[in-house]
Amino acid sequence: MSSLRSALEELQAEDLAQVGSEQLEDDLVELERAARTLQAQRLRRLAEIDGRGDFRRDGYLSITAWVASRLHIGSQAATGEVRMARALRDMPLTRAALGAGEVSGQAARLLVRARQTHPTEFLDDEGVLLQGAQQLRVRDLYRALEHWSQAIDPVGAAEEDELRFQRRFLHVSPTLYGMVRVDGELDPETGQCVMTALHAMQDADLRAGSPPDSRSPAQRRADALVDLCSQWLRSSERPKVAGERPHMTVVVDVEALAGASDARSELEGGQPLHPETARRIACDAAITRVMTSGRSEPVDIGRRTPVVPHTIRRALVVRDRRCTFPACERPPEWCDAHHVKHWADGGQTALSNLILLCRQHHRSMHATGSFTVEMVDGGPRFHRRDGTVLEDRAPPGAAGAYRT
Repeated sequence: MSSLRSALEELQAEDLAQVGSEQLEDDLVELERAARTLQAQRLRRLAEIDGRGDFRRDGYLSITAWVASRLHIGSQAATGEVRMARALRDMPLTRAALGAGEVSGQAARLLVRARQTHPTEFLDDEGVLLQGAQQLRVRDLYRALEHWSQAIDPVGAAEEDELRFQRRFLHVSPTLYGMVRVDGELDPETGQCVMTALHAMQDADLRAGSPPDSRSPAQRRADALVDLCSQWLRSSERPKVAGERPHMTVVVDVEALAGASDARSELEGGQPLHPETARRIACDAAITRVMTSGRSEPVDIGRRTPVVPHTIRRALVVRDRRCTFPACERPPEWCDAHHVKHWADGGQTALSNLILLCRQHHRSMHATGSFTVEMVDGGPRFHRRDGTVLEDRAPPGAAGAYRT
């Protein structure tokens, strides 16, 4: 142990700025092999301590409690360490490969799991499975072991699939800070369905030929999920609840739409909503007039009326064909109808005052104030915050359509 500590101190003292790139990369690989060897030695000693039972002399009721206390790790991690140490005692080939640095700790854990599932069959097949662990990436090794397990026990594999399905859950809840947290786990089949849908939305966005995307992958997935939900809510085939098709509800005072910062603007559950966000949503929404006595007692409720009638939206799609923001190619089903002059400010709901904007650019127009738009010679002209004009890239034939 003193030699090991000396070697580690020597590594600590090394000035990495003076080490060449290739040497650094080689060192990283060698350190990984050394870490695997150290892990094997740690587990070998843990198995010996477990077998001797000396931890009881200090009043510990189990080796797991002793490991958690002495190594200052969580009980779950300690349980995993003990389980692996005990299993490797009966897995000589895997133990030797881990000690030689030929397999990773992750791969060894997958082999331990396979042995626990089918101990007798694993004893016969350890050599073959170990070769897979040495050659395959961890994800591919997991799949190979799943196939091996299913071939040995098809009935058990089916039961395992059912158990996974029963473990599915999804939590969607607002946080104290106004965000909505989404957390859950899905069984493989359902999860693949969700991932395929999200990937399809992201791929379609990429093929649209839009400008360079500054969003992170996580943000693109979040936007894809919102687009999927928005398209479903817009669909005429969605089921009705209490006689009407469900949709997001926003409660907003007329004064808020007119720009007053102290007027009511909130989501259905009471979460405050910035008035400019309400104005963006109201650009292309269905409006129900509710007259109240005071702030909360309704005395008259009008009919729900779409701000942009379906006939006008169809004409808008025919004319614009896509998002009209320069260089954006997102299709009309991803777009909202945007009032150049908001209807709450007296703007007309007419083709001459409407353009298609994808939800990302629609948000930019309202929330960030980074861009403005005006109708010039019958067509939209976009400006940056400093007033400079963005290059006009209207779709072919659209310019003429604006002038008619």
